Amino acid sequence: MVSRVIPVEDFDLVIFGGTGDLARRKILPGLFRRYHSGQMPPGARIIGAARAAIDRKGYQKEVAAALEEFVPKGARSAETVKGFLESLDYVTIDATGDGGWKKLAGMLRANVVHAFYFSVAPSLFGALAERLHEHGCAGPSCRIVVEKPFGRDLESAQALNRTLRDHFDESQIYRIDHYLGKETVQNLMAVRFSNVLFEPLWNAQYIDHVQITVAETVGVDGRGAYYDKSGAMRDMVQNHLMQLLCLTAMEPPSRFDPDAVRDEKLKVIRALEPVDPEDIVRGQYTHPDKGMSYLEQVDDPDSITESYIAMKLAISNWRWAGVPFYLRTGKRLKARYSEIAIVFKDAPHSIFGQAQGRHRNVLTIRLQPNEGMDLFVTIKEPGPGGMRLVDVPLDMTFADALGPEVEDVPDAYERLIMDVIRGNQTLFMRGDEVEAAWTWTDPLIKGWTGRGDRPYLYESGSTGPEEAAMLLHSEGRRWREIRP
Repeated sequence: MVSRVIPVEDFDLVIFGGTGDLARRKILPGLFRRYHSGQMPPGARIIGAARAAIDRKGYQKEVAAALEEFVPKGARSAETVKGFLESLDYVTIDATGDGGWKKLAGMLRANVVHAFYFSVAPSLFGALAERLHEHGCAGPSCRIVVEKPFGRDLESAQALNRTLRDHFDESQIYRIDHYLGKETVQNLMAVRFSNVLFEPLWNAQYIDHVQITVAETVGVDGRGAYYDKSGAMRDMVQNHLMQLLCLTAMEPPSRFDPDAVRDEKLKVIRALEPVDPEDIVRGQYTHPDKGMSYLEQVDDPDSITESYIAMKLAISNWRWAGVPFYLRTGKRLKARYSEIAIVFKDAPHSIFGQAQGRHRNVLTIRLQPNEGMDLFVTIKEPGPGGMRLVDVPLDMTFADALGPEVEDVPDAYERLIMDVIRGNQTLFMRGDEVEAAWTWTDPLIKGWTGRGDRPYLYESGSTGPEEAAMLLHSEGRRWREIRP
């Protein structure tokens, strides 16, 4: 496979929170990989902006340490690291005051793309937006990137949107969800809309149900104070899983265009039915032999915040009438594993008799680990002794199917940051999309909060609370295995 690296326009990228954890782990290593691949133009500059009182050389030293920690040795060389560090600059800045802003304004070059990455707490978004305009840093062609959480309910999301729109047009705002930058997520659209094999079957006539799983092995280590105010619903379902659901269920857009794609995703969210309490299972991990329990990692010893949630959803439109969508996500589970599984219906008639059991085609889209897709089909088991049926995968693991160069495929943050520079909003959330998701989410959270529902307990290293299995078992279905 021949890799094609498409250069982007010259740019100045300012990372507010440039010394923070996200910048060190994801943003800067991702930018380095794009530099290493030749995608960054020679004059491109990256400006870290934070409260830390360090100079340019001090920042370069910090970034060099981050690259050494988070970029594999084989993916960097002394020469490329040196060249990348030369593209860095730094300014000490006061997000809520005037300190450093005049210097930042003087560092920005004319006639290049200006992008501002808000890798800070959402409470600072408004102050940053206001000061960018006050100090002449934000022209009509600039772009801002905002990280989640984008609000914690509908009211706060609307307030954030109003604040940003006071200073920027919607076309300048890039609300980032790194799940949308994953190669497999984008391949879901390619598989659906570029293969005549699938789209005619992508409806209630042929699909029995859909499962979306995002399982994590980590707990809330170090994030207890934040997480206990959010929980799995706010932290994962309202954004990441909602986006996966939308891409799975949306109608074909008229073209692969930012607003055309986002219009169809919005229709899915607005078609979601309210969820009955009995179709929601919330859990909280304990610790027989796997470290601390959830309650030991948060400040409230009587917290009823969920670290796990499973739910059954329904979409009210012709394509999906009667097809349940099962979503689950949780921490401290058996394995780190994320997939979308499209489970097709049984064949209407089996000529092989009941003894052969039930066999269903399943299309699985693996997000992590080992990105790729499997299509499970039924075949005869090789050998004599009659007709014995088995289900086997037609495997498209990217690393196997596309060769060693697939390792150079950008990760989510790399791709999304380059899309910001290009001005392509297809893989970013629009304001009305965020608000629609909260409109659906808020009543569910208020419901269990008002009832005082306590989450079920589950052991660390398990697949979640047993009660979650009943969401499917009661209807003759089973969760797919969470595989290490």
